[in-house]
Amino acid sequence: MLSGCASKEERAGVSEKTGGSGWSAGADTIKIGLITPMTGAYSILGILQENSIRVEMDRINQAGGLGGAKLELVIRDSALDPGKAVQAANEMVGDEQVKMVVGPSLSAFYNASKAIYEQNKKLNCQPGVGTGDFGVLKYGFRSQDPNNISVEKMLEYLQTQDVKSIGLVYEADDTGKAMDGYIKEMAPKYGLTYLSYQETRPDDQSHRPYLDKLKDAGAIMVSSNASGAKTMAAAAEANYKGVMASTSGLQNVTFLDAAGELAIGSVFAAGNVQFNIRDKATWKAGYRAHVEAVEAKYGLVEGPKSGAKMPKGTAIAADCVTAFAAAAESAKSVDPDKLATAMAALDIPDTETPSGNAIKPADHEFYHVGDIHIYKWDRDADGWFITEVTPKS
Repeated sequence: MLSGCASKEERAGVSEKTGGSGWSAGADTIKIGLITPMTGAYSILGILQENSIRVEMDRINQAGGLGGAKLELVIRDSALDPGKAVQAANEMVGDEQVKMVVGPSLSAFYNASKAIYEQNKKLNCQPGVGTGDFGVLKYGFRSQDPNNISVEKMLEYLQTQDVKSIGLVYEADDTGKAMDGYIKEMAPKYGLTYLSYQETRPDDQSHRPYLDKLKDAGAIMVSSNASGAKTMAAAAEANYKGVMASTSGLQNVTFLDAAGELAIGSVFAAGNVQFNIRDKATWKAGYRAHVEAVEAKYGLVEGPKSGAKMPKGTAIAADCVTAFAAAAESAKSVDPDKLATAMAALDIPDTETPSGNAIKPADHEFYHVGDIHIYKWDRDADGWFITEVTPKS
């Protein structure tokens, strides 16, 4: 539902994604931009984001669109090149038909682009940016769980497991440096000794040297980006016995393929991730509907080594479209200032979102500490599955 003075019928219309009766967008088409890696080592991120966004846009278009306009997706490949990401952001803000941009993914790329959005009053939503303060922005919103709250939730969990020390293996980029700062600041609060931050390089053939320096750590936090798979592989090679932990990227089958048996018992902090929980009756309604739609249209990603499966989509990207549509319906406008104000006033329950997480971004964040879960990987004769092990507050 939406906060404010909308009637019950109007709020229901938003959650059911109606065609915006009673107002006009002033055009036949509303464009949503997507800037993300579509080629290269991390192209899977772009593919998953595109698929989920298209599924949510299809739902809205089939219901009549927004203000009489149909949604259209415009994609630009960042190719893991910050220069291309900035170029694409400049292109998007110059297109008056583009009313919201998703991306560019990855913190360093967004940091290089966010001023462009702010200066040009372009609404943007970020499902692939883990660091930074969105509360200082007017037009930027984050639909991903921020790394600082995920780190805090993970440290709380490790304390309950009597873990005494932790190390970090991460890229030497904006996210890695931020993760180092989060752990350094919060580890003492949870009784953990922070051993060190091992900075990886893009040209590393193996992460074994980093693992050897942290062999005595009770837990190791690994990257949620592509390089984290190398750390998992090195941990398996080193026969590491501690806890392998991360943020939401550890849900990906890439990690299971790299880690093999070591992935049993590995844990990750994330928002609502229920696909590998076998009892579908426990899934949130909106999440289940979105996952089933993604699976029907695009299929599943299956790890060639592990056989583990995940939807070929990422619901937190679809949440951006859900929030945009709800804000437009509430404001009855696609004016950027009205959209930004309406977006910050949203209150959509977790049963009605693609991710299964409530969208209540008064501070421009879709996620808060209470929205974060801890999941543990395990495997039996039927394959890989997760169990929720979130500590009770």
